[in-house]
Amino acid sequence: MAASSFIKSLTLTSHFITINHSISISSPGSVASNNSSLMVNQENSVRVTRLAKKRAMEAIGSQLQPANKKRVVLGELSTNPKVDQKKCGSKKLKRAVKASTMVVKEDELVLNKIVDELIDPQMCETYASDIYEYLCNMEMEVKRRPIADYIEKVQKDVSVNMRGVLVDWLVEVAEEYKLLPDTLYLTISYIDRFLSVNVLNRQRLQLLGVSSMLIASKYEEITPPHTEDFCYITDNTYTKQEVVKMEADVLKTLKFEMGNPTIKTFLRRFTRIAQKEYDAHNLQLEFLSYYLAELSLLDYNCIKFLPSMVAASVTFLSRFMLDPNSHPWNLVLEQLSGYKPSVLKECVQILHDLQSSRRAGNLVAIREKYNQHKFKCVSGLSSPSVIPSSFFDDIKDQ
Repeated sequence: MAASSFIKSLTLTSHFITINHSISISSPGSVASNNSSLMVNQENSVRVTRLAKKRAMEAIGSQLQPANKKRVVLGELSTNPKVDQKKCGSKKLKRAVKASTMVVKEDELVLNKIVDELIDPQMCETYASDIYEYLCNMEMEVKRRPIADYIEKVQKDVSVNMRGVLVDWLVEVAEEYKLLPDTLYLTISYIDRFLSVNVLNRQRLQLLGVSSMLIASKYEEITPPHTEDFCYITDNTYTKQEVVKMEADVLKTLKFEMGNPTIKTFLRRFTRIAQKEYDAHNLQLEFLSYYLAELSLLDYNCIKFLPSMVAASVTFLSRFMLDPNSHPWNLVLEQLSGYKPSVLKECVQILHDLQSSRRAGNLVAIREKYNQHKFKCVSGLSSPSVIPSSFFDDIKDQ
């Protein structure tokens, strides 16, 4: 009632003021002064009316609104409705907030530990097993695999030694243009797949190499080298037109199936699993694995092995070299890779011969590359001349 009567009185007052102003405006005088006074009076009447309405609304709001409540953070609310009452006091609320804060901190520590050990967004831990299964199925597709003995069955003018020299030179080219390791692995894959179905003259072997690297660069690199760069690196032995023509021939042979898993693809996963046994990230193990993996590209006999098997063998040998007295394989690696030590034996021995320079000892590009300090000089590491045969026994029999 008080609010309604207050509104009425304010409204009447505003109307009275408005009427008075309108009367004063209609009084005789000059036209110019009347016009100016009319504008001023209209503006004043609007202001007074708005002010009156504003005061009326504030009066109503003060009567209708409940007592002011203190704003509370959502996390501090309790399920007990009596928390908001003053009788409850602020001590209980402070204790509850303090207890919840301690629980949150403990949960954060546990969560951070889980994140550090198991969850890596870039490694897609949630989908890792499905992705690995997909890659394993892809690497076994016939269209993505070279013939294991294509030099004996298909080629007439290209030898095993020529292939090794070409791969060794392409390693230097990749270093010169700072290409990704994946580019190098794809390049060698394209070469072997092309030579498995096409007879090639030895004079065109280098042309095949640079054209394959050009394709791999376009597939993997953000800013791949230009065609002229690959012509220059061959001392202009081949023209730009010849490189482009060979590029087209390779793509036709590959049927544009350029993306396939390589040794590097699987080695990332195996190395990460092997790193879990160390308190800190072991760069020496990582670089040694990369070194042995690239050495496998030199050997023609490694073509018959699947990339995942070579990657598993590389991990086996790397762990053995760094700790010859401990078994280099375990149940976790066996389960996640799908390979038992007995299955890896032949591939591991070939890699061991490559590391000891008993194979491809005259090809030094990779050895010199990994003898740099940025790679921890892993190519200079030595290993026992013989791997104990007991290390190739199944782990469950030990």
